[in-house]
Amino acid sequence: MSNKLKIAVVSINQPSLNSACELLKYLDDFEVDVYGKKDLNHNLSNLIIYEKIDTVLENAWKKYDAIICILAMGIVVRKIAPFLKNKATDPAIIVMSMDLSKIIPLLSGHIGGANELSDLIASRIKGCINFISTATDQTNTFAFDIFAKKNNFEIQNLQCLAKISNALLNNKEVEVKTYKSIFETIPDKTNLKRVDEQSLELCVNITPFSNKNLTLKPKVYLGMGCNKNTTFQEIEKAFLCFLDKYNLSKHQIENIASFEAKADEVGLLEFASKYSFDIKFYNKEQINSLQADFSPSQATKFFNLKGVAEPSAILLSKYKELILKKEVYNKKITIAGAI
Repeated sequence: MSNKLKIAVVSINQPSLNSACELLKYLDDFEVDVYGKKDLNHNLSNLIIYEKIDTVLENAWKKYDAIICILAMGIVVRKIAPFLKNKATDPAIIVMSMDLSKIIPLLSGHIGGANELSDLIASRIKGCINFISTATDQTNTFAFDIFAKKNNFEIQNLQCLAKISNALLNNKEVEVKTYKSIFETIPDKTNLKRVDEQSLELCVNITPFSNKNLTLKPKVYLGMGCNKNTTFQEIEKAFLCFLDKYNLSKHQIENIASFEAKADEVGLLEFASKYSFDIKFYNKEQINSLQADFSPSQATKFFNLKGVAEPSAILLSKYKELILKKEVYNKKITIAGAI
C-alpha cells in the first residue's frame, strides 16, 4: 500500500483522542492528520480542532484518501450518509474501537482501499481483529475491482460489478473477453472462461476499448516510426488520427517507443515532450530478438530490422502483446499499439 495515502483520524472525546494518539505510532509511514475537540489533553503538536463532527467529515471527504473514525459506528453511518456518491470515488471509511483491538472497513473496501489499509493496521497492532464484511473477501472469491486496482486498469461500467461478483459467489460461469497474456495473470480462474466473442450475458471485458459490460482498461503502449526530419505537427496529427480510429483517449497511452536511430529526431522528441511521454529507444539486437510475424516494413531494407512500430510497442509494453497492427500515415509515420 502506498505511503502517500492521506489519512484523517477522527476522535470525539478524551478516550478516543487518547486512542488516536496511540494509533499514530502505527501510521508513521503515512501522511496523517488527527481531529479532536477543544480543551482535551494530548501530546500532539498539530491537533486539528473542530466544533461539529458533520463539518469534519464533509471537509475530510474531499481531502483524504482514508478516514479512520474512533467513534460509535452508528454516528459514522449517519454522518457520512449525505456525502456518499459511488464506490469509485468515495474515500475509505474505517471504524476502530477505542482500545484499538477491533477494526472495521466500513466503506470503499476494494477500490478505496479500506480493506487493505485495515489489514495493514491489524497486522501492526498485536491482537487487533479486522472484520471485513465484503463477500468476495470472506469467501476468497476473485474480485475484478481489486484486480483492476492492482494492475492500474481504468474501470468502466462499475455498476455491472455486483452481478458479476454475485455470479462468481454462486458458482456461475463468467466469460472474460480479453487477451491470453492478460488472462494468464488472473490468479484465480475458478468459473472464469476466456472468450474472443461474448456468448453469455455475464461477461467482463479486459481491453482498452469501451463496451457496455464491466470493462477493465489496461494502458496502451505505442511504437512509432518516422522518416528523417518528420515534423512535430505531422507526428501529432498521425497520433490523433490513430487515437480517433480506435476510439482511444490520450490518457490511455502510457508511453511510446521507437528504434534508436530515431533518438535524434527533433519532431519525435518534441512530440514526446508535449505529451509527457518518457520515450524509449530500442536497438537492432533487441528488436530482431522478438519471435513474431510483423507487418512488412521499410526498416527491413534500410536497417535490416524486423520493423520499428510493432516490435517497439511490444518491447515497451507490460504484457508483450501486439493488439493494434501498424498504421501508416502520410507515407512517413508508422504507429502500432501493444498492451
